[in-house]
Amino acid sequence: MLPPRRFLPSFSLLSAFEAAARTGSVTAAANELGLTQSAVSRQISALEKQLGVALFLRERQTIRLTLAGDAYAREVREALRRISNASLNLRANPSGGTLNLAILPFFGTRWLTPRIGRFLDAHPDIVVNLTTRLEPFDFRFDTLDAAIHFGAARWPGAALTFLMNEEVVPACSPGFKNRYHLETPADVLKGPLLHLNTRPDAWELWFTGNGVRFDALHGMLFDQFMTMVEAAAAGLGAALLPRFLIDRELEQSLLVPAVEAQVLETGQYHLAYPPDRATYPPLAAFRDWLVAEIDRDRLANGSRIGQ
Repeated sequence: MLPPRRFLPSFSLLSAFEAAARTGSVTAAANELGLTQSAVSRQISALEKQLGVALFLRERQTIRLTLAGDAYAREVREALRRISNASLNLRANPSGGTLNLAILPFFGTRWLTPRIGRFLDAHPDIVVNLTTRLEPFDFRFDTLDAAIHFGAARWPGAALTFLMNEEVVPACSPGFKNRYHLETPADVLKGPLLHLNTRPDAWELWFTGNGVRFDALHGMLFDQFMTMVEAAAAGLGAALLPRFLIDRELEQSLLVPAVEAQVLETGQYHLAYPPDRATYPPLAAFRDWLVAEIDRDRLANGSRIGQ
């Protein structure tokens, strides 16, 4: 149910206010909207009268947002962005079958993208839009329908569907392995270690799980799996990498397991989504396909991608 009409200003009033707030100028807003300066001024005044709140401070020929106006501008800008995205999605797919999905960069490029064609072939009326997000967000204030989540099974305000456990293996280039004569888990300490900044204790957990004593663990730090994979393949160090995401490098012998050792589980992958969107047809279809695709890989590869 929508709020009373007096709390729903017209689109033209909101557009004039947002443009003036963003540019800091009535003249610039008028040029952007193709209106006269006086028309934009009248629209802003009409909005302030309707809301009963001053949105701008007028100082000679300039305007400046009030505290209330600044907060309101942020909300209006997001609302207009969501309306614009909804319109673009509708135009791109008039049947209305659009899924806006947030992905993790390495998972998205290495696992999801090569497979998603099978989903689109099975559901030709659904358009999938992908965007990168690294951290949980509030679905209430976003246009996304779902997100691939890694870590603990926690996402405030979201429902979670379990996808798989992540198992990592110590990987390095063949040359690196030969250079440091890596045979046992303890041997890995001989060479440089590569670290991911979102999992700073991964090596500590791996050495502890394999019964290896160690002092401080130093080495290069990366913020993306992709660059760490490239560094490991270039022989710069050993890296703990998800086995199911480096099949390409392993098949081409760009990377090899550094040693045989106890497998380390570093977290879980889930599909996160707003509970009230659980039955949204494109989301439900994608969720079912995603779980089935992971089960298919699991059967094909044994325990390589987790149990």
